[in-house]
Amino acid sequence: MELTVYLAGQIHDDWRNELKEKAIKMELPIQFVGPMENHERSDNIGEEIKGEQPNKIFKDEAASEINNLRTHVLLQKSDVVISLFGENYKQWNSAMDAATAITLQKPLILIRPESLHHPLKELSNKAQVTVENTDQALKALSYIFETN
Repeated sequence: MELTVYLAGQIHDDWRNELKEKAIKMELPIQFVGPMENHERSDNIGEEIKGEQPNKIFKDEAASEINNLRTHVLLQKSDVVISLFGENYKQWNSAMDAATAITLQKPLILIRPESLHHPLKELSNKAQVTVENTDQALKALSYIFETN
């Protein structure tokens, strides 16, 4: 058995690669998918596909359409969603992806520091598992593969 895991969360640091490397070391049969991690490409994809837009608002809207298509397809194909919330960035996309996972009835692992307990309590209540770091999330996933 192999799982497809969608990694939701901010794209401003290397948390996804670190998590993937740890999963490889743990020999977990997981394929990871997620949002476009190239921020510039994500911001410009709407114009690349639909052509130059008349202003920044329309440029953002065009990019949002294409990014939402990607997110929707990959979330639907995933077996599990991990949504990471950190303290350094506003996490609008993480919240939207976590809520979408809940709506699609995808198992959700929410990663958030203790300091974000209060603002994320409703999402945490809907997640299957809430942890404080990526190591704990991987341990939860590894438990799925245990046979005895």
